[in-house]
Amino acid sequence: MAALPGLDARFIKMEMGENLGFAVANNRAADRASADWIALLNPDAFARPDWLEQGLAARSRLPNVAMVGSTQILALEPHKFDGLGDEYHAFGVAWRAGFGEPIRDIQTREAFGPCGAGAFYDRHVYQALGGFDESFFCYHEDVDLAFRIRLAGYRCVQSAETVIDHVSSAISGRASEFAVYHGTRNRIWTFFNNMPGPLLILLTIPHLLSNLAFLTVSLFRKGRFSPTFRGMRDGFFTRPNSRSAKVVRKASLLSLLKSMGWNPLKVVKRRCVNERPLSDHSE
Repeated sequence: MAALPGLDARFIKMEMGENLGFAVANNRAADRASADWIALLNPDAFARPDWLEQGLAARSRLPNVAMVGSTQILALEPHKFDGLGDEYHAFGVAWRAGFGEPIRDIQTREAFGPCGAGAFYDRHVYQALGGFDESFFCYHEDVDLAFRIRLAGYRCVQSAETVIDHVSSAISGRASEFAVYHGTRNRIWTFFNNMPGPLLILLTIPHLLSNLAFLTVSLFRKGRFSPTFRGMRDGFFTRPNSRSAKVVRKASLLSLLKSMGWNPLKVVKRRCVNERPLSDHSE
């Protein structure tokens, strides 16, 4: 914070005093905001000059938009994408579409939700649903929030023109025990907290098998088994204690199912669920 340049009266500098996590910090900032939309930018992300302008312009590309995602470029490998929005498989697995893929021409499209490294949210929707679930601390809280926003009947535009450069996982380390534990636990929490009852009955066994597959793979990756096992234990046998995060289902089951992926290869290859570019105000 001390390294920030001089800020004029438009800016409010908030110091937490300790590391309270991504979810808490952004919720506190949103509480102080007064604009209709809020923009989130990670400390290891660098916005292009027109990032705000393009992000706000993308809101009109679909009806009922409450989320806009950024096109993320790997800051240290600028010939590759860092991400093209968050996607969600019906079995309860989320992924950042396009991670590590070579840069290519892309079109604005619909995604399940935005990656929190550079995301825009309708503040009124964000706060009505309690913002990020503060029990998550960090990792997967953007997917959880996107799920709740979709359940409430809103959508996400993944904007091709809204660009940031991101030093991916520079803060906690992509494969650190911290990241693996929180990512595993929070993935399970997201599924059981948000999946509607009829779908939960249908998809719980596939979700369990998916987690068993993650645990099996972790046996062959140094340092992964212990945090994966602990994350699964806490994910299945504890529940988030946040009192603010709300789940309000207004969306139809059909619209929710259409927003998710069903092809396992989409997860493995980190592909976009919906590749179809948007026309203005397309349904």
